[in-house]
Amino acid sequence: MVVISARFSKKRAAIAVVALGAALAAIVFLAARCGKSGGGTNAATNAERVAYLSSYGWKVDEVCLEEQSVVIPKEFGAVYETYNELQRKQGFDLSEYAGRDVTRYTYEILNYANADVTVVADIIVCGGKVIAGDVQSNSLDGFMTTLSGGRES
Repeated sequence: MVVISARFSKKRAAIAVVALGAALAAIVFLAARCGKSGGGTNAATNAERVAYLSSYGWKVDEVCLEEQSVVIPKEFGAVYETYNELQRKQGFDLSEYAGRDVTRYTYEILNYANADVTVVADIIVCGGKVIAGDVQSNSLDGFMTTLSGGRES
């Protein structure tokens, strides 16, 4: 039988507790970085993303048109500021994710009224949670709006 004993002074025990607490706090902070906004809406799976778009009344092709890794810039230029204003209108704020890697999923909307062109919905996801989204047409006279904007079934 092996017996191991260790003597800890109160000072060493206190240092160990503080170090352990700091490490735990760092882990929690890093894990929470990609899940602050979006009301905690789960979007880790295709089914969750389709259901999320359905909650806005959109009928989408369940096959994702595009999945793209994107880095939110650390400093926003004019284009990103304009896009973030659109996001703020619907309760999101991309500035919380500056410098972060996120994923953009694009789905074709099948029930956009009076659309002569393809209309898509983009959902931006970080840590399995929706952090932004939009509805758009990339035609020559295209548009971009909030996820609920322009919805007519």
